[in-house]
Amino acid sequence: MDQELKDAELAQQRGYFLPDEDDRLRELFAGYLAGRVVLLEAVGAMQPVYDTLELEAEGEGRVDWEQCLRAFIVGFTAAAILVRMGSFMVDLAAKRPVVWKKLDEPESRYGIPKKSFSEVYKKLGSTRRMWRFHEALLFWEANRGEIESMAGDSVVGDLVAVLRGEEEFLQYRKRDYVRRKLDYSVHSFQRRGISGCKKVMFQMLKLSGSTIAEIRQPFVKAPGLGKRVTREVMEVIRPLLRAGDVLVTRHDDAMSNLFLPGFWPHAALCIGSADERERMGVNMGVGEGLKDGCCGDGICFLESKKDGVLFRSMEETLQVDALMVLRPQMEWAQVAEALSRAMSHEGKLYDFSFDFSKSDRLACTEVIYRGYHGVGEVKFELHRHSGRSCLSAEDLIVQALSSGKFVKVLDYGVEEDVVRVL
Repeated sequence: MDQELKDAELAQQRGYFLPDEDDRLRELFAGYLAGRVVLLEAVGAMQPVYDTLELEAEGEGRVDWEQCLRAFIVGFTAAAILVRMGSFMVDLAAKRPVVWKKLDEPESRYGIPKKSFSEVYKKLGSTRRMWRFHEALLFWEANRGEIESMAGDSVVGDLVAVLRGEEEFLQYRKRDYVRRKLDYSVHSFQRRGISGCKKVMFQMLKLSGSTIAEIRQPFVKAPGLGKRVTREVMEVIRPLLRAGDVLVTRHDDAMSNLFLPGFWPHAALCIGSADERERMGVNMGVGEGLKDGCCGDGICFLESKKDGVLFRSMEETLQVDALMVLRPQMEWAQVAEALSRAMSHEGKLYDFSFDFSKSDRLACTEVIYRGYHGVGEVKFELHRHSGRSCLSAEDLIVQALSSGKFVKVLDYGVEEDVVRVL
């Protein structure tokens, strides 16, 4: 876990996770949650054995003591590993608020619901649950000789060896679970006030963001005048696009232009045609954005707008007044990796608060950021805008071109209404 611990420290110092660090943490947490399910099932599977032994004891029958120990060893070993895994995750996040916040985000790509980590922490500090574990620990200590004598048992012998290796940790757990309960109670109390405030602020931002997206600046365009990128212009541009291209766009009269830095306010990712994706080995997945034929056999884009992160046709994405295309200068395998990473976020909501430290909702440039950052030598640096660390479309252009990993291949509507191939 050296890399994950390093990521956690860097993220805490920085104040947010980079996309590649985010993915590693998600994979770790998803793996933990999957292992947790298996171990809980192992503990639960022993319940019928305990019930049978209890009935035998109540009926004053002869209890099979060896069978009792076998069942205990299986259940207790699973519980010990379960508690140790949970303790590692808690230690990773408890003193690092940035990590805790990240682990509590919902993540549809891994099937992780909201507040999953807080729930794990709460259960790990549950007095009732930990008292049961404490009682099991006392039983293990009282019967340790007999349990260790079963090291050669064909059923549970390997688990006895595991319990020996867990001894130091088990003793630590006896001293530690009361402190964990207190730590969680303090955190829970603090978070309640913060969470309520954030919900109110987000709804305000969502309302204002949706409204601004729909309002047009007066006097910039004549009433009824359409977009400068016409269908004829689209037909010229269509054969020039490639999968992996970054499209930066502008609406001349968008009210949002007044609130965003620079000339270029918006970005989308070209994921190419079905034939291109097949040649690159990029799979959009069954039942995702193309199931309704939104792109057909043509060029498709992944774009985050007020209705969310969705696959969109070229005709929809290019309904703009000006555009620029940046092309990655890297191997096809790396472009395919970036596309796969970006497309894994399809279906998420739009982030009206532009909070790049979270990945449950994405702003437009965050689609490119989370797709390309960490692929090969590509790195994007977040800058402060209106109190948020984020990547504006202007930041994206400057950093992409200065890195040498992207080149500008064409633009339209910048100086005149002509497609300029560079």
